[in-house]
Amino acid sequence: MKFEPSDLAICETCGTQFDVPLDQHPESCRICDDPRQYVPASGQTWTSLHRSQPLQKNNFETDAQNPHIHYITTAPLSPSELPPGLADTSSTRKQLGIGQRAILLQTSGGNVLWDCVAFLNPDTISFVNSKGGLKAIVISHPHFYTSHLEWAAVFKCPVYIAGEDQEWINRADKDGARKFFSAGGETKIEEVGGEVSVVVCGGHFEGSSVLFWKGEKKLFIADTFMSVPSGFKNAKHVPDTTSYSFMWAYPNMIPLSPKAILGIWKAIKGLEFDSTYGGFPGQNLSRPDLKVQVLESMKIFLRRGGHEGAEIYGESV
Repeated sequence: MKFEPSDLAICETCGTQFDVPLDQHPESCRICDDPRQYVPASGQTWTSLHRSQPLQKNNFETDAQNPHIHYITTAPLSPSELPPGLADTSSTRKQLGIGQRAILLQTSGGNVLWDCVAFLNPDTISFVNSKGGLKAIVISHPHFYTSHLEWAAVFKCPVYIAGEDQEWINRADKDGARKFFSAGGETKIEEVGGEVSVVVCGGHFEGSSVLFWKGEKKLFIADTFMSVPSGFKNAKHVPDTTSYSFMWAYPNMIPLSPKAILGIWKAIKGLEFDSTYGGFPGQNLSRPDLKVQVLESMKIFLRRGGHEGAEIYGESV
């Protein structure tokens, strides 16, 4: 099938696609207007998949430790890669969207894409198909909804989204691609025989979720909670040092409440994992005691915030 990039409006800042043509774009982006996101000081700008084709690219990287995990990230084309006349335009200097990564998992039951980037082009389609295509897409929260219906149409697969976050959907699902899951344990992705499951944790959004690859003991956390720089070295050696942060709004640095953090812990407490993969490049942590460190990070985070009586202190692994 030939890929025809659509001309539906996409917010350049967050990558959210709307159900209107670019020349009729909304006055503002409801995702960026929310306190968890932001409108850049330079103002709201819009594009489309069609307009972005000569300006953006996706990069593909295979995990250094596991050949069945692949990362897809978006970057602006460098001046030397741009068509004549576009090399000096300021619009080419930022990637489309927030900068997250989509993670392609090759399970024994088939491929799953965890989270989504807005930009889609023939090179990306070829890369994904070279790995076996997609059986399902699973998205952690509304900041990464982006152009998921475009992906679903190209790869002819369903998209799993938390029912708790339906209010943040910005496109009508005319082809019935979406499948909704809810809080309350693991929802197995049936298209790959339950090799992976999705778990609603709440917090960042009501439906913020993680993906659990049980057979590999891997937890894909997006920014339901986020690994931090001290987690790579210091947390193993320096007392009172965290490996993770727990925020309601990451760019605006608004922390989660004790109740929300406890909710995340209760959602993942029954999952056995020794590796976490965050929503952005460089956010992989792996060690045997990692689950212990998640709980310790929660306790440190709340104690430093002055929540001395938080219920989380009574929790153990």
